[in-house]
Amino acid sequence: MFTKRFRDERGPTDAGWLKSMHSFSFGHYMNPHHMGYGVLRVINDDRVIPGAGFGSHPHNNMEIISYVLSGALEHKDSMGTGSVIRPGEVQIMSAGSGVVHSEYNHSKKESVRFLQMWIMPSVRNEAPRYQQGEFTTHGDTNRFVLAVSPTGEDGSLTIRQDAKLYVGRFAAEVSERVSLNPNRRYWLQVAEGIVTVNDDEAREGDGYAIEGESELRLHTQTSANLVLFDLP
Repeated sequence: MFTKRFRDERGPTDAGWLKSMHSFSFGHYMNPHHMGYGVLRVINDDRVIPGAGFGSHPHNNMEIISYVLSGALEHKDSMGTGSVIRPGEVQIMSAGSGVVHSEYNHSKKESVRFLQMWIMPSVRNEAPRYQQGEFTTHGDTNRFVLAVSPTGEDGSLTIRQDAKLYVGRFAAEVSERVSLNPNRRYWLQVAEGIVTVNDDEAREGDGYAIEGESELRLHTQTSANLVLFDLP
């Protein structure tokens, strides 16, 4: 079963310096029918103007993943981490027992756009940790690349949950078939582009909850940037 979450039905935030679209309830946007999908709690499509950002604020017991689509995102936290995340890179901050962090647009001239995604951990109050890696930084992959997993396999970042995150940049007119486990849940998010998903046309911002399926069929009509979650 494929259940589509239409891009125009997401909840908006417009703070001037920040424009965000929320696939699930977040902040001032509350929709009791869209509180998350299993352990996947948040998908925010964030755009931040030059020089602006989120000041220092706390988190705990959440796996927070950021995937930069354009621009550059600057990160600092109470663990002493300071980094810049660029397009194609994935960052995961396991908040654990508690961490304070800030996120700013690294540029004074260009906007930054990124997906921020939260997954609820399977264990609580562990020591916080930070990881970052390159996955789609060198052009089109034309396949999904494993970016996050419980075990860190294939160079992926590790998460405290039985979940995986795949990212992929696809050229136009590429077809891909992905085998799925019918006993698992999946979420596909179209970050950029136009793609046919099992014969249904999807555009930037559309998402699909997938259950009881054995195959995902994709065909890109334009270049596309896609995110796929494998969830318990």
